[in-house]
Amino acid sequence: MDFFSDLKQVFFSSIIKLLGGTMNIEHIKGIGEKTLEHFYKYNIYTLEDLLTFYPYRYQILEPSSLENTEKDITITINATVADPGKVSFIRKNFNTYRFKVESYGTIFTVVIFNRAFLKPHITIGKEITLIGKYDAQKKIFTANDLKLQKLIGTKIIPVYHTIKGIKNSSLEKIMNEALKESKSVADYVPKKYNEKYHLINKEEALTYLHTPKNTQEIQRGKQKLIYEELFVFMFKIQYLKSLKNKEVGIKKEVPHEEIEKFIDQIPFTLTLDQQKAIHEGLEDLTSSKRMNRLLLGDVGSGKTIVATVLMVANFLAGYQSAFMAPTEILAIQHLKSIRNLVKDTNIHVECLVGSMSKKEKENVLTNMAKGKIDILIGTHAILNEKLRFQKLGFIVTDEQHRFGVNQRDILMQKGSLPDMLFMSATPIPRTYALTIYGDMDTSIIKQKPSGRKEIITKVLKEKDLKEVLFKVLEVIKKNQQVYVVAPMIEENEDTDLKDVYLLKEKFDLAFHNKIPIGILHGKLKKAEKEEVMNDFKLGRTKILISTTVVEVGVDVKEATVMIIFNADRFGLATLHQLRGRVGRNDLQSYCYLICNEEKERLKVLEESNDGFYISEKDFEFRGEGDLFGVRQSGDMTFKIANLKRDYNILLKAREDVKEFIKEKEYLEDKKYQEIVDKLDFTN
Repeated sequence: MDFFSDLKQVFFSSIIKLLGGTMNIEHIKGIGEKTLEHFYKYNIYTLEDLLTFYPYRYQILEPSSLENTEKDITITINATVADPGKVSFIRKNFNTYRFKVESYGTIFTVVIFNRAFLKPHITIGKEITLIGKYDAQKKIFTANDLKLQKLIGTKIIPVYHTIKGIKNSSLEKIMNEALKESKSVADYVPKKYNEKYHLINKEEALTYLHTPKNTQEIQRGKQKLIYEELFVFMFKIQYLKSLKNKEVGIKKEVPHEEIEKFIDQIPFTLTLDQQKAIHEGLEDLTSSKRMNRLLLGDVGSGKTIVATVLMVANFLAGYQSAFMAPTEILAIQHLKSIRNLVKDTNIHVECLVGSMSKKEKENVLTNMAKGKIDILIGTHAILNEKLRFQKLGFIVTDEQHRFGVNQRDILMQKGSLPDMLFMSATPIPRTYALTIYGDMDTSIIKQKPSGRKEIITKVLKEKDLKEVLFKVLEVIKKNQQVYVVAPMIEENEDTDLKDVYLLKEKFDLAFHNKIPIGILHGKLKKAEKEEVMNDFKLGRTKILISTTVVEVGVDVKEATVMIIFNADRFGLATLHQLRGRVGRNDLQSYCYLICNEEKERLKVLEESNDGFYISEKDFEFRGEGDLFGVRQSGDMTFKIANLKRDYNILLKAREDVKEFIKEKEYLEDKKYQEIVDKLDFTN
């Protein structure tokens, strides 16, 4: 072994020590140095990693005869070689092997591709198994696989996702060797839950999944391992939640009469959902438990009002608030709306963003340290190490998934156990709410503010664009504005996706260059983006052609039409977020989804404006996975469980874990302590 191989081995050994857990796979028979490297590339280091690399499907072989066989149906037959035949090389990497066999008294030709290496093994009288399709008229069997032995009874072959450099047959043999050590792999399901659900032990479950004798064994193995994976997942989340529930916060004295007065002077009536969210937030602020709450609300549902009322309460209790937004555009927008809401109070609201001058920033830093600012709204600029709060008691983050854990942690360190409110306009199915945000208390706003009209949505083909252009002209004459979304920045010859520049040419042509049009995309510099967006907000441009960088929460009340090209390329949740850029006043708004292929799922947006319903449908259409680009709490990479399919098991695991943690049974068991030791406590 050369120096670099030695170095690599030391590196991987270090990783394995850090991971802890079961034995290293290098001790398993059949795993040499090269195979070891292939496994390491797929993050398989330990025996547990290997044995939980589960088959993704099974090939069930059961010998049949040639009688009444349809030529397009895949069958499995036993046959005896009658003539070893020959290999023909069509081109460099493509060959055909033809030979004759006999089965049930019928002699026929077998054709198999790219299996020249089999020829030495195909000898007269050899009994083999063929898998493929038989054409009785031509007496030709086109094989997609071939086994060099006779099949007796039913055989189930596990099929694994490809590990480059390791054949499925080699992986099978390695798994069989690994199973001999499976007793050393921890069973994370407590004994009482194994008994409660009649689950088999971990060793049996692994054996059943990798070497099943029948389909019943596969089902029993899956039942155990799915429950175990979801139990461990919920254990991580509920453990984190139990720690956060113990965190002692600042019990604030809030004069409720003053809060009621403030709410009464808001120039519109709060929805019941907003009132409930405020009530839950006030309970957190006035309790000794530190607030760790998610405020989940659809686009335009009025989350900022809720956050403002809670910041006012925090001010009345004698503390400062910080409000962090992901972009300058949103920070300045929040500054204006919050200042407007508190204009009749003595609350001083300021903003801190990167584009401010050095002098402006220094003024904010000075006033903040002196306690002259009660609410500070800003971007990442408020993470500035020079920024000192006199008495920070409450932090709000808007679109919280856009901020890393470390950034939120830096902000929290600027106060003494400040309460935390995380806001998100990303509606998610209850399945995801339970998992992604399972370690937080959650308030949900579903109702829209009164006076808002439902957005009329239509799915159209490009040939129907004339209808859309007439609508654009109609609203612009009323001094309203239009968003146009393209999925690409520049045209690509290999695709028909519309790009922003091509669309601008087409719209200029359609309106004879008489309507001012802006272009916004991710490749523009920060200052250019802000200039384009400000021109649109101030009404200087009437049409904004953009990629999906149109920010969540951007509020241009005069925008009443959203046109999305190649809409079939977007998920429903993304389309709903984009649609939420219009309909932000009492004017009728419209959304046009342009795509040339019939897409049944897009009809969901014609049916409903409810983001939570849409997210459920998106979940149905797309399955699990990271639908919304949000960072999950805990490990969301499931090896065998499926959130949609196994939702009821997830609910059971959640209740069992709550009981398990409450009874503190995990404290005495090393394997649960290992899970706890690997958790990210800042999440």
